[in-house]
Amino acid sequence: MAYTSTKGNSSLVFIISGVIIFTLVVWGLVSPVSMETVMESLMSSMIQNFGWLYVLATAFFVGFCLFLGFGPYRHMKLGNKEDEPEYHYFTWVGMLFAAGMGVGLVFWGVAEPMSHYIAPPPGIEAETQYAAAQGLLYGVFHWGFHPWSIYAIVALGLAFAKYRKKLPGLISSAFYPLIGEHVFKKTGKFIDIIAIIATTVGIATSFGLSTMQVSNGFSQVFGWEDTLTIQLIIIAVITVIFLISVVTGLNKGMRYLSVGNLSLAGLLLVIALILGPTVFILDHFTKTIGQYAGALTELTFDTNPYSSREWMENWTLFYWAWVISWSPFVGTFIARVSRGRTLQEFILGVLFVPTGVTILWFVTFGGTGLYYDMVEGVDLAHSIARTPESGFFLVLNQFPLGSVLSLAGLLLIIIFFITSANSATYVLGVFSSNGNLNPQNYVMVVWGLLISSISAVLLTSGGLDGLQATATVTALPFIIIMLVMTSAIYMSLHKEGRAKQKITKKENW
Repeated sequence: MAYTSTKGNSSLVFIISGVIIFTLVVWGLVSPVSMETVMESLMSSMIQNFGWLYVLATAFFVGFCLFLGFGPYRHMKLGNKEDEPEYHYFTWVGMLFAAGMGVGLVFWGVAEPMSHYIAPPPGIEAETQYAAAQGLLYGVFHWGFHPWSIYAIVALGLAFAKYRKKLPGLISSAFYPLIGEHVFKKTGKFIDIIAIIATTVGIATSFGLSTMQVSNGFSQVFGWEDTLTIQLIIIAVITVIFLISVVTGLNKGMRYLSVGNLSLAGLLLVIALILGPTVFILDHFTKTIGQYAGALTELTFDTNPYSSREWMENWTLFYWAWVISWSPFVGTFIARVSRGRTLQEFILGVLFVPTGVTILWFVTFGGTGLYYDMVEGVDLAHSIARTPESGFFLVLNQFPLGSVLSLAGLLLIIIFFITSANSATYVLGVFSSNGNLNPQNYVMVVWGLLISSISAVLLTSGGLDGLQATATVTALPFIIIMLVMTSAIYMSLHKEGRAKQKITKKENW
């Protein structure tokens, strides 16, 4: 399929997006308190009034992904019939986590269960066995099927448009089955503007927050003072490293970093299983799988209408909004590395494998933290609730050779940070190259420097919290975009399915 050149319109999209992003950054620099107050108020109002929409939409995304993976179109490929996967399975899975979820699992794998243990959902008594079990369950729920299904929807929409229809690698291209040539006009440009703003703002805040986590890791491991100067040095060093990785390309730098980091994460996981409370972990692993399977439907549709929704707004609904705001970035990267896989392979790899890893990770590290607090009497929960970024290191320090394991954990976080920044600059490079999935190196380098600069400026001014709230606010319009995108995906599959049936009948005749 040939498509009309959109170079001029594409430039206009990035000018508009750039002006909006620049305005937000200046606001965060000049008046961070004002920005944080306004945006957090807007975010809170959005979540309160449209929480039901996030719940229903996220549930629908999970169901739609399961339909695609196990329904009549499960054998359809993300690409041409003769296309084969570009990456081996282990490498592919490593790249999925490298796109941004890996560093989140390391951060929250301990911090979230311990936080829920101290401050559980309404109706659960704090610091009890039930609160501990529910803390692990909610951690798995927030990091399991639901966020990955959101990323999968965007990835599928983009992959079908790019690999089967030969359209530009832009979010708007996914809507071609619904609006045709209008993807190259105002409607498509509006979609792309929202995607670019959400991606840039989300990446900048994540970069800043990851810097704070790495800085705290250096403080935990080496005893360095956690200061702004150290954070700025970390940004500078990480920027140099991930730009080298960007220049070497996905097939070299990103591939090797992803495989290496997945291997290191697996090694730490095995060591924690062996050195930690092994039987306790395995018992909880079994229990959590059963809890998750049994409570999945109830948790998915829960809106807690009869009592205060503060806990749910701070956790579940905020998570869904944050993940949706991130979906253009993560979804685009997943689409890039998934060419040649069938829908069934894709859904199994993007939903089921990460969810299995999530359960094991949360139970191993979060469960170990709970064990030492509840059984061994080591007061970890309150410390971790106050400084969540310290949780992973505090648990590792309970093991023999804890300092060595903490150093390995810090390396794990740094590499996840690098791969996340790498994939982020790649996606922004795609968006600023008219959807070309192999953007020029200089384009990605420019984006990498811009994102690093924005993060450094906002860390200095204290404007990161406001920008994070801003990223979450973009979730509301994008959730509508995603719902429409599922219709476009289904229409495309249905049309190709019917065409295939006609060809088969003709051949048989």
